[in-house]
Amino acid sequence: MIDRRPALIARCRTTSDVSAAVRYTHGAGLPVSVRCGGHNVAGTSVVDGGVVIDLSLMREVRIDTENRIAEADGGCLLRDVDLATTAHDLICPAGVYSYTGLSGLALGGGYGWRARKWGLTCDHIIGAEVVLADGSVVEASEEQHQDLLWALRGGGGNFGIVTRFRLRLRPAERMLVRTGLYAGDNAAAALRSYRKFTGTLSDDFHLLGGLRHTRPADPVPEELRDRPVLDFLSICSADDGESRAEADALFAAMPEGATTETEMTYLELQAMCDESAPDGRRYYTKSGYVSELDDEAIDRLVAAAGANPSSTGSIDIEFLLGAISRGSAEDSAFPQRQAPFMVSAYGSWDDAELDTPGIAWARRTMAALRDWEHPGGYVNYISLEDNPGDAVETYGTDIYARLTRVKRQYDPRNFFRGTRAVIPDTHGNSR
Repeated sequence: MIDRRPALIARCRTTSDVSAAVRYTHGAGLPVSVRCGGHNVAGTSVVDGGVVIDLSLMREVRIDTENRIAEADGGCLLRDVDLATTAHDLICPAGVYSYTGLSGLALGGGYGWRARKWGLTCDHIIGAEVVLADGSVVEASEEQHQDLLWALRGGGGNFGIVTRFRLRLRPAERMLVRTGLYAGDNAAAALRSYRKFTGTLSDDFHLLGGLRHTRPADPVPEELRDRPVLDFLSICSADDGESRAEADALFAAMPEGATTETEMTYLELQAMCDESAPDGRRYYTKSGYVSELDDEAIDRLVAAAGANPSSTGSIDIEFLLGAISRGSAEDSAFPQRQAPFMVSAYGSWDDAELDTPGIAWARRTMAALRDWEHPGGYVNYISLEDNPGDAVETYGTDIYARLTRVKRQYDPRNFFRGTRAVIPDTHGNSR
């Protein structure tokens, strides 16, 4: 889907390499993009006619087990971090695909399977080594460059290139994963049961409902093959008796469906979805926060799933809040922590002729939910084509105003431009 031609790709191995690449790019007056995992479906890691600063060779992870801290290079994939941390029975809560780049995920926020229990990935950033727009290198921490650290926690790639993260770690757990597959005519009833449980759900639980179309080769019961279904997923700690009882009650309230139960390690959990989004496929994502899932909203989602022009892709309905909602705007730039639900229309297909109808389907799906729209948006799920300059709406007035002041201090010429571009404050205001 993304066909851009950079003038140069700088494959960096050290922070000094990154600094040299930034100085060259800045001096040549060329646009820049930064590549870590290359996972973002909007193609933000590739720039036409400019310089791609590629961090993918910088993937070392060091663990301080005594203080439960990881130092991870800016080019790490989530799997690099997971392999290093779980070897010591520790984790850093992160996304849902093991091949996602740490930098893009963490700087934009970082939803993941354990976000409701532990918070976002950006909430675990306690320090960072950052290459600024003039090529200089600074250390952001609670003791120095505090405003820059605040902006890196959710403000996107607007302020510099992080070449090393310091991350707070959490104890690893064995996970209980339960799934339910419900035929299309039961999907609405299952989503209503899902909605009912979100009001009393403990933070240990992560719930995700995916409206999709099964394929003939899918390992599902014969009666559910090649038809619309709701694929429902619950994740919680396997060692917590209360969580197991809560999972029992949740699935008992669901309509009849095909269910499974599996215990797995956190490392296995993090790779569980990898095969569902293979390299080389064509993707488009349209996402938004939703304030509530009333019956009409659910009916519209089920109808939209049936109108998907591709047999791959899905509409995902994810319940948020929990520890996410307890984060503070004083601690991080991540906005919209009080959004209850995120709905994402994941367009996915192999045939280029489906580009136009597939993109249109994803946009129509989200437009149908406008009556229940919660303000803002998730930076990591925003396409460059979808109102790329509307950062005020994404972050909210207060957070955006502070971001512009940080931007003025560290990147006054707006060299780094994230998906939701933060423009430097031109009035010289200081916090």
